[in-house]
Amino acid sequence: MRDITVFSGSAHPDLAEEICSHLGTPLHPVKVNRFANDVLEVQLQANCRERDVFIIQPLVPPVQENLVELLLMLDAARGASAARTTVVMPHYAYARSDKKDAPRISMGARLVADLMVAAGAGRVLTMTLHSPQVHGFFSVPVDHLHALRELAAHFRQYDLSNTVVVSPDLGNAKEASHFARLLGADVAMGAKQRFSDDRVVISSVIGEVEGKDVIVLDDEIARGTTVIELLDRLRERGVNSVRIACTHGLFADGSIERLSALPEVEEIVCTNTVPVPKPTDKLTVLSIAPALAEAMRRIHDGESVSALFGTP
Repeated sequence: MRDITVFSGSAHPDLAEEICSHLGTPLHPVKVNRFANDVLEVQLQANCRERDVFIIQPLVPPVQENLVELLLMLDAARGASAARTTVVMPHYAYARSDKKDAPRISMGARLVADLMVAAGAGRVLTMTLHSPQVHGFFSVPVDHLHALRELAAHFRQYDLSNTVVVSPDLGNAKEASHFARLLGADVAMGAKQRFSDDRVVISSVIGEVEGKDVIVLDDEIARGTTVIELLDRLRERGVNSVRIACTHGLFADGSIERLSALPEVEEIVCTNTVPVPKPTDKLTVLSIAPALAEAMRRIHDGESVSALFGTP
C-alpha cells in the first residue's frame, strides 16, 4: 500500500498498531513537544506529500488534550501537502453534546466537527456515535460504523433460546432491535429520564423480561449510572441472568468494579475503541481493529464502505 501513510496520536497507540498490522503498513511516528508555556507542537515524521493520510485518534480522557493534538496533526498533514487526510476516530466523545436541551448551552458535537474540518480533515471514519444524526454535523464525508457484528459473533457462543436484548432507553431502540435480529432474540426497552450527567431514572421496562436471559446493550458506559438503574428494574421483574454489552467501555470512576460486583451480572463485553481500564474477571474486550482496517483499505481503494458496514 505505497500511497497510504498512517499516524497515531497519543490517545490509543495500541489500537493503531493493531490496525496497521491488519493493513500490512507501518505506523509512522509522531513527535509531540510541549513548550514551557504548556503549548503543544506536533511533527509528523514521515512523508505526506500527495499521500492518503490516516490519523488515528479517539477522543478519550484527557479529551481536550487529545483533541488539540488531533487538530495539530491535521494541520501538519495539510501543511505537508497530503492528498487527503482521514480522521479515524473510533470514539467521538463530543457526540453526546448533540442538542440544545437547556438554555444557553453549546452544541459541542457540531463545534468540534467544524474544528476538525477547519484543521484539514477531508473525511471521518468513526464508530457508534451517540446519536446517528451527529454525522450530519460534519461538512465532509463520514463513514459511521458499528460494532454490532463483533458483539453478536461473541454472544452466539451462548444458548440464546431464552434471550431478550434490552436497551436502556428509547434512543438506543433502533440499534438494540438490529442487534436482537442478529441474535434471533426478542427486544425490550427501558423508559429513561435523565436529570443530570450522573442521575437518571428508569421508571419501567417495556417488553417481556421475566425469567429471561438478558443482554443489556448500550452505545457507551461511562459512570454506569444508566445501566445500574436499569439493573434495578430488571431485578424487580425477575430476570434469569444479565450480560452487558457496549461499544465504548469508558468505565469512569470505578464503574467496572461496581458492575462486576453485582451478582446477577455474568459478563461485561466491550470493544477496544477506547483504552480499557484494569480488567476484571467478568470483562471481555473484543477488537474492532480488523473492521477499522478493512474500512480504511476500502476508503483508500475507492471501494464501498457501506456495503461492508451497513448501518443498523
